[in-house]
Amino acid sequence: MSITLTDQDKLTLRTAAWGAVSLMSAAGAAGSTHKVATHGSIALTSSTGLVGHVLTKAPKGVKYGKSVAELADQVLPALTAAMSLLKKQAPAEADNFRSTVIVAIEAAARTHQGEPSPTMAEMARKITEALDAA
Repeated sequence: MSITLTDQDKLTLRTAAWGAVSLMSAAGAAGSTHKVATHGSIALTSSTGLVGHVLTKAPKGVKYGKSVAELADQVLPALTAAMSLLKKQAPAEADNFRSTVIVAIEAAARTHQGEPSPTMAEMARKITEALDAA
């Protein structure tokens, strides 16, 4: 079965996944935001299936805002919307998207020595909660 996503669907998926990495990078600002973003991005671009094809590119023209709160206001609902969209159109890809985002946030969180900071752990919890809200 071939699944066709609209340009808006693809933008939602990209905004959600790449935005989750951006949220983790913002939460890890006490360390190396570059390392956080790099590890998360590698995880996203290493995904497979339909999700992998969509996430090969970061979203273009998306304005995430000037604060972490503004970023979260866009990304967390996009994560829920992406999961809802995929659950309706391609349930296996919904699982693939969820695990891809989880791997990306875990990869981002592991850039720090030892356990992730409380800030990063809390952001990861919010991202996971948004994924599971669909």
